[in-house]
Amino acid sequence: MSAIESHPLRPFVPAHAQLLLLGSFPPPRERWSLDFFYPNYINDMWRVMGLVWHADRLWFVDEARRTFRIERIVPFLEAQGIALYDTATRVRRLRQNASDKYLEVVAPTDIVALTSQMPQLRAIATTGQRATDTLLAHLQARGIEVSEPPMGGCSPVMIGDRTLLLFRMPSTSRAYPLAIARKAETYAAMFRQLGMLP
Repeated sequence: MSAIESHPLRPFVPAHAQLLLLGSFPPPRERWSLDFFYPNYINDMWRVMGLVWHADRLWFVDEARRTFRIERIVPFLEAQGIALYDTATRVRRLRQNASDKYLEVVAPTDIVALTSQMPQLRAIATTGQRATDTLLAHLQARGIEVSEPPMGGCSPVMIGDRTLLLFRMPSTSRAYPLAIARKAETYAAMFRQLGMLP
């Protein structure tokens, strides 16, 4: 049986975070191209963000080095108030790859504690089905009523004394069968609904 892995990153929480993006868990370290969230060069998160915010899928991409431009990513997230973390803090990989379907969640993230660090938070978005399933199971185990949103849509959820919007977004993994332009359209619609994108 494979060893249990603990999350290698701390939550990224800008001072004025209004949106929390939650993935499932980072890929194995050998697939990282930078020490940050969505580090796998073949994951399209930062290309999607480039399309949404700059109409340029390469805005956050360093093609020559096959990595992403952390010097652009961090200021962008801070300026927009976008926090990042994952729905699991400890996992066991049933296969040594980056596929979410082979992750056994040993310890889910305490989302109630994490969101309490963000007084201006208005919404949570899960970036893939595994992240959605893990989050919903965790909240329901805490006695928090929540229904699964439709893809690209949202549902209200009461966490602590606040009602937040929970968005279910498509995975930015290339294994998810949707063109990057369509993924970008879905993310852009969420940002517009939250008043974050003109």
